[in-house]
Amino acid sequence: MDSDDTSSATVVAPPAFFGRTFDEALALTREARDYLRDYGEEESRELAVEVAAHFSVETMRLTSRLTNMMAWLLVQRAVHQGELTREEFRDDDSWRLGGAEICLQEPEVDPELLPPYLYDLLRRSERLYSRIARLDGMVAAEAG
Repeated sequence: MDSDDTSSATVVAPPAFFGRTFDEALALTREARDYLRDYGEEESRELAVEVAAHFSVETMRLTSRLTNMMAWLLVQRAVHQGELTREEFRDDDSWRLGGAEICLQEPEVDPELLPPYLYDLLRRSERLYSRIARLDGMVAAEAG
């Protein structure tokens, strides 16, 4: 790849899957926000004390997944729109998808003890996070 100034400023169209992945992550983030705002606290009060603590842990894990995914996707969008050069991205590992140790950790409670809607959000967010983690690996291998 050329190292002249024009190549680093070139805007590259994002892959077709990127827009769908971004839209899916944003929709899931909004769905989780609405659930936690409208029903989460009420549902957590109805749980047994030992399960309620796990409810809190799993809602934080959900939030961590969504935050890390959206941050990574926004960085990718910035690269594709030319707001961040490929060199800046390539030279800084902090742009990588974060939080794997938390986001992919197995729950300490049977997830089926949690409210069904939260359980569904957790499963979908884990699948999406895993998919984005694979994309992150591919992008890092390409940049390396």
